[in-house]
Amino acid sequence: MSEKKILTATEQPDTGSALKKSLEMTSADVVFEVRESEIRGRGGAGFPTGIKWNLAGAASGSNKMVICNADEGEPGTFKDRYLIENYALKLLEGMTIAGYAIGSSHGIIYLRAEYPYLIPIIEKAREDLIRENLLGENILGKDFNFDIEIRPGAGAYVCGEETSLIESLEGKRGVPRNKPPYPVNSGYLFRPTVVNNVETFAAVPHIILNGAEWFQDLGIGDCTGTKLFSISGDIENPGVYELPMGSTIGELLEAAGAKDVQAVQVGGASGATITADELERSLSFDDLPPGGSVIVFNSSRDLMDVLENFLEFFVHESCGQCTTCREGNVRLLDAVHLIRNGEISSMEELEPFFQLAEVMKIGSKCGLGQTSPNCFIDIVTRFIDLPDGKGGA
Repeated sequence: MSEKKILTATEQPDTGSALKKSLEMTSADVVFEVRESEIRGRGGAGFPTGIKWNLAGAASGSNKMVICNADEGEPGTFKDRYLIENYALKLLEGMTIAGYAIGSSHGIIYLRAEYPYLIPIIEKAREDLIRENLLGENILGKDFNFDIEIRPGAGAYVCGEETSLIESLEGKRGVPRNKPPYPVNSGYLFRPTVVNNVETFAAVPHIILNGAEWFQDLGIGDCTGTKLFSISGDIENPGVYELPMGSTIGELLEAAGAKDVQAVQVGGASGATITADELERSLSFDDLPPGGSVIVFNSSRDLMDVLENFLEFFVHESCGQCTTCREGNVRLLDAVHLIRNGEISSMEELEPFFQLAEVMKIGSKCGLGQTSPNCFIDIVTRFIDLPDGKGGA
C-alpha cells in the first residue's frame, strides 16, 4: 500500500477553523486555493471544482445557490452516507465556504430519499453551527449570511445528474436539462448554481487549512488528494476505504480482503467491469472511474446474472426522455435474454448490439444513457462464453 499521508479522524481540525480562515481571505483567494488544489468532483464526473466555483462567482445575477448532491443512488455506493453520519459538521462547513466563495447566502442538501435517518444528524450539526455563529446571519461578525436546508430526494437514480437534481428541487419531474446553459450560469430557479458532491464539500475545509500543495501531494502521479471508495461483494472486509487518488484497484482489494476474484465492477453499474488480470490499473479520472463504488465478484458468480440485473436497473431508472436510452437499454436487455436462450451464438450476431451501444453513448443527453452500455460491452466481451468459441471468457 502507498505510504501517502491521509488525514485520519483523530486529526480532524476544529470545526469552523477553515471557515474562520476563509473569512480572513477574499472570496477570490478562496476560489484560487480550491482551484490550485486541482480537486475534481468526487461524485464521479470529475469536473474541476475550482473552475466551477470561479464560473459561478463570476456569473451575473444575485441569489446564487450552493447545492450538495447527497442523492448517492449509484448501486454499491455508500461513502457519502458514511461522511454525513460521521462528519456532517465538515460537510456544512465546506458548503458555507463555497457560499462565501461564490457570493451565495443559501445552500440546499439534496438528500437521498432512503436516508431519512440522516436528517436529524444534519439538523443537529446545523443547530450547533448556528449556536457557534458559524452559520446564519453575520457569521463570525462579518457581513456574510449563509444558511442550509435539507430537501429529501424523489428516489430517482437519474437525479444524481446535476440538472435532473435541480429540476427535482424545483418540484418538477427529474429529467436532464439541455446544456448550455450550465448550472453555474442558470441553475436552480435560473440562478447561478454550484452543485458538488458530499465528499467534495467535506474536503474543502482541509484544503483551506492545509493549502493546495498539501492536497496535491496526497495523490499519486498527476492525481491530487485522496478518495473514498465503497467496496462490497465477495470480500472479507466490506466498507469505506480512503486511498490516495491514483492508487491501484489491487491495493484496494488487498485492503478489503478480496480473494478468488473473477470480476470487479468499478464506478457503479455504469462504470467498468474488469478481470482479475487488470488489478494494476489505477483508480483515477484517466483510468478506472473513481466515483466510489467497487463491487467484487468471485468465481462462483454468474456474470450473466449480474449483467441482467444491471440492465433491468437501467431500464427501470431511465427517465425516458432520450430514445437512445429509453429504447436502447431495453434492446441490450433483450440481447442478454437471447444469449441465455441460445438464440445468439456468435460475436458476429452481437455486432448490431455493440453498434447500438455506441449510438447510446453519443446520442443520450445525460450520463445514464451515455454509460449504461458499459456493463454490456465489458461483460459480454470479457466474461461470456459463446458457442462459436469467440466470447470473452
